Amino acid sequence: MADRTTEQGEATAGESGRAKKLRSRHITMIALGGIIGASLFVGSGNVVRAVGPAAVLSYLIGGLLVFLAMRMLGEMAAARPAIGSFMEYARVGLGEWAGYLVGWLYWYYWIGVIAFEAVVGGSVLGGWFPAVPQWVFSVVLLLFFTATNLVSARSFGEVEYWLASIKVAAIVVFLAVGALFAFGLWPKASFSIPNLWQHGGFAPNGWWPILSGVAIVIFSYFGTEIAVMAAAESEDPAKGVRKAVVTVIWRILLFFVGGVLLIVTIVPWNQLPDPKQEGPFAHAFTLFGLPGAGLVMNAVVLTAACSVLNSGLYSAGRMFSALAEKRLAPRAVAKKNKAGVPAVAVVACTIGGYIAVLVNFVAPDSGIFDFIMNSAGLVALFVYSFIAFTQMRMRQKMTPEERDGLKLKMWLHPWLGILTVAGVVAIIVVMLLTDDSARTQVWTSIVSLVVIAAFWPLVRRSLRKNR
Repeated sequence: MADRTTEQGEATAGESGRAKKLRSRHITMIALGGIIGASLFVGSGNVVRAVGPAAVLSYLIGGLLVFLAMRMLGEMAAARPAIGSFMEYARVGLGEWAGYLVGWLYWYYWIGVIAFEAVVGGSVLGGWFPAVPQWVFSVVLLLFFTATNLVSARSFGEVEYWLASIKVAAIVVFLAVGALFAFGLWPKASFSIPNLWQHGGFAPNGWWPILSGVAIVIFSYFGTEIAVMAAAESEDPAKGVRKAVVTVIWRILLFFVGGVLLIVTIVPWNQLPDPKQEGPFAHAFTLFGLPGAGLVMNAVVLTAACSVLNSGLYSAGRMFSALAEKRLAPRAVAKKNKAGVPAVAVVACTIGGYIAVLVNFVAPDSGIFDFIMNSAGLVALFVYSFIAFTQMRMRQKMTPEERDGLKLKMWLHPWLGILTVAGVVAIIVVMLLTDDSARTQVWTSIVSLVVIAAFWPLVRRSLRKNR
């Protein structure tokens, strides 16, 4: 009788644990939610204005680089799902120094993103309710999404699922209506495909800006790796990773490349308004003649900001906790609540967000907020390089039986991994040769890398002492 009671208790606990885990639909939407933000709805306008219709190639090349990195990460995660994902793989494959560097760089990047998206969300709400200071809305958003992250992984996933669904629905509507508009099948529309080569040609500013455009758009794709991190908390981690890697990438390429292709087809590239006044998607919706297009797009941008803010808190908190569990950060940060959420890590990440938000509103001209954003600019490229080196090293360590047993393999190993690293180096070189803003991102990012690396001897000494 006692044994039966114990078994029932264990079964109930197992069911309760599964109830708090993420489902497959959550994983897919989390990957989309972490990436589709203001960088697509607003920032794509800057790329098109600089590159012309050939901006489509910039997004395609950048997307292919991300695809290769995700495939390599997927190979490792399908074989060994882990919270902290690529940080843990870098630690095992390359050494603790690599796990320390990539983990802290990734955490630092998301702290900046959390602050940025809170500012964007606050500015949208401030435009609707001008009587309330914008910083109030930013703080309220931080508090709300901190609460959703603290409840459980399932709570975070459910909120992210619906936020991402709104963004995806907006893009699907845009792709459908935009295609009809471009072919002249929409009311009051004319055949506008020639906009791709008219107004100065397909690459009116030459081919070099296409490469410099890749350096800009590569950061728009950063966030897909959240799906792999979240899959470790799903009901079937290995299956979740495989599905996320295989399906999410082509959907993202469809949304980004397809969306930008329609933008440059519908509107002559040199007639797009300044994104600071009106984003390209909002401008296109206005041309469609849909009622309340401006208000709807503002709502979508707000949703996008909230979604990325939500994902940022999740990924930063999990990475911070994973670092602490490996003694690469203070041990207290690893503490979890009853739902298995690293509560201390999540709250600690929000503190950084509050500080950055207040600095932006109290001293907007101090340059501190801009430095935080610029100094994290190359983190995406650093992470992709670590993923490539780690995958090549871990495959090298495997036995023939382990290699044959891989359920998700990187193609043409190790050549595509080497190509990924070469692509990262090429992008950094292009950024150094482009303009002052790109060079500033490179050098400030190197400063952040050097500062984090400078603390490694202290952390290594602490690790040896504990052992």
